Amino acid sequence: MTMVGGASSERDAMLVADYLESHDAVDALESRIGLSQRFRRPEADLISRLWFANPTPEQLEKYFKGKVDVDVSTETGVTTLKVRGFRPEDAYRIIQELLKLSEDRVNTLNQRNYANAILMSERRVKEAEANLSQVQQQITQFRRNERDFNPQITGASRTDLVSELQGQLAVARAQEASMASVVSANSPQLVALRHRVAALSRQVAAETSKLSNGPGNVASGLGAYEGIKVRQEIAGKQLELASASLQRAQDDARRQQLFVVPVVDANMPVKALFPERTKTVITAFLALVLVYGVGWLLVAGVKEHAA
Repeated sequence: MTMVGGASSERDAMLVADYLESHDAVDALESRIGLSQRFRRPEADLISRLWFANPTPEQLEKYFKGKVDVDVSTETGVTTLKVRGFRPEDAYRIIQELLKLSEDRVNTLNQRNYANAILMSERRVKEAEANLSQVQQQITQFRRNERDFNPQITGASRTDLVSELQGQLAVARAQEASMASVVSANSPQLVALRHRVAALSRQVAAETSKLSNGPGNVASGLGAYEGIKVRQEIAGKQLELASASLQRAQDDARRQQLFVVPVVDANMPVKALFPERTKTVITAFLALVLVYGVGWLLVAGVKEHAA
């Protein structure tokens, strides 16, 4: 089988290979398919079989490592998995379960890598959301305290009002000057016009004061409001950037996910590879010949010294 994915696939392949020979994998096989009983088949020879009917986890793990070979090629990235059993169906079943355990482990690695990749980005998004929410609460509180929904609109309205009053005042003063040159100082029309000029002057002064002087003036309220609005824009931009970063992290994590791909499917064994009878007979014969030769030399030496 091989593992495809991101740049860390080779490292994760080594992790999976180590897992397949670990205590956790052996324990999973024991609970799923009764691993120890498969290594105690009646046809198993006395030397090769599992000696213990109820082995400890350590004993079973040690024996299992002698029956399983997991080799990871650093050049091709292909993991070769071999299992020896006393029955063909036992070896086939064990290797099938090991492949399932490999897929489960890869899924666990994917979840861990995905979580690690996006954890920081999600934290930044939450911080940006909390910051934006706090600024929006400040805007709401400002509107309640100042009883002004939008100081920018209020300021523009009062500025327009002052401009309009100043225009009316300028017209009234021009009329007053024009009338004063043709009528007497006690003329009712001139007196009324002078009262109008005075009233407009007071109104312009009052409205101008509301713009820049005194408590609750538009200038101070507008400054505070604009400061909060600037913070709101910054918080919104931070949230936008954090959300984009989270999306990129999610896309990268998906591209780096690992998958177990069988290069060659496991086959049901047809011919037993062990025991190697011919090799065993030849080895035993040569060993006996060696022992006989050593014994003969010893006996010959003893006889020579005795003579």
